[in-house]
Amino acid sequence: MAQYPSSFDKEDLLKCARGELFGPGNAQLPEPPMLMMDRITEISGDGGAHGKGHVVAEFDITPDLWFFACHFPGNPIMPGCLGLDGLWQLTGFNLGWRGWQGRGYALGVGEVKLTGMVRPDRKMLTYHVDFTKAIQTRRLTMGVADGRVEADGEVIYQVKDMKVALSEN
Repeated sequence: MAQYPSSFDKEDLLKCARGELFGPGNAQLPEPPMLMMDRITEISGDGGAHGKGHVVAEFDITPDLWFFACHFPGNPIMPGCLGLDGLWQLTGFNLGWRGWQGRGYALGVGEVKLTGMVRPDRKMLTYHVDFTKAIQTRRLTMGVADGRVEADGEVIYQVKDMKVALSEN
């Protein structure tokens, strides 16, 4: 963990998407437009609500984001699944940041609550990921975390028991 910084700007995230941050065959973020954050402001392996690691990241909302034009025409809303994907992306990023090897895969989520919407007039999403487990054994590398997404400070999505694994395949 000490080899990587505790915050990352957009160019760092793009390096991760190209496989240049954690090395070939290891955790990668998707490239835009599927990259669901602009910066990571905090990351740890021992912080957060449970002392098992955390991530805080931000995504700038602008009216010209790709999904507003198609979801839904005349009633633009960011799909909730993209917010969930952002939380999964950050969970996998944390595993790579820890120096753990393998490609990231979302495995599931125990509970999802969507209580608000992201419309084009919102300014910023803030993602919070708090690990409840971070497991690395000979056969398994996995993170389990709770998360929430805030839009301009208002909690709009909450998830429990997100699971992301790293696999050599």
